[in-house]
Amino acid sequence: MSLLELSNITKSFGAIHALQGVDLTIAPGEVVGLMGDNGAGKSTLMKIIAGNFPPTSGKIRIEGQDVAFSKPIDAREAGIEIVYQDLALCDNLTAAANVFLGRELRRKVGPFSMLDYPAMYQRAGELFAELKSETRPRDLVRQMSGGQRQAVAIARTRLSDPKLVLMDEPTAAISVRQVKEVLALIHRLKETGHAVILVSHRMPDVFDVCDRVAVLRRGTKVADKRIRDTTPEEVTGLIIGAIEAA
Repeated sequence: MSLLELSNITKSFGAIHALQGVDLTIAPGEVVGLMGDNGAGKSTLMKIIAGNFPPTSGKIRIEGQDVAFSKPIDAREAGIEIVYQDLALCDNLTAAANVFLGRELRRKVGPFSMLDYPAMYQRAGELFAELKSETRPRDLVRQMSGGQRQAVAIARTRLSDPKLVLMDEPTAAISVRQVKEVLALIHRLKETGHAVILVSHRMPDVFDVCDRVAVLRRGTKVADKRIRDTTPEEVTGLIIGAIEAA
């Protein structure tokens, strides 16, 4: 059974048709690359899956059950977390504080309720250890590398132990060494049974970590192939329109 199944998803913004009849399935523990030129509809599709806005038409199924997301918390409760391109981190807070932002742990002290910092530091440290990241819970985010910031954002998604993690351009604008760190984090997610949809413009990254690649062009899916059955040259042709479909 598929973890996520999208059937005939469309999305219109007035006269603009951002998505047109997109079908996509994701199996448990599978990493799927989502590629396309700017304006192809990748971010729109990710936001629909994440519950930021509903599709104009079409169906979303999670483990065979029809779902309808009216807000991001609905998607989170269904087992879907998203790491946005800007990461949405607070630079002035520690790694642990960012991991638990909005979901802070508390403990009772008499009639009072207080933030349980020791418990949050411990759990954040466990998450970073699971991801094999050198990030430390008490480090300030503003002092971190791009790879460490990604580790914080991914650790935050692990709090709810999601079934599916959406990642929007996680290797954009970071160094080669940091790219390797992020790709290693995606491998860790896969090893622990988490499905991942990776939006990326970087062909080497997609061919390194993904099992399949889906290509959108002008809001339409023009290809969905296993990595072993395609090449970077074919995917590039599909993205720019030199190849109509595959």
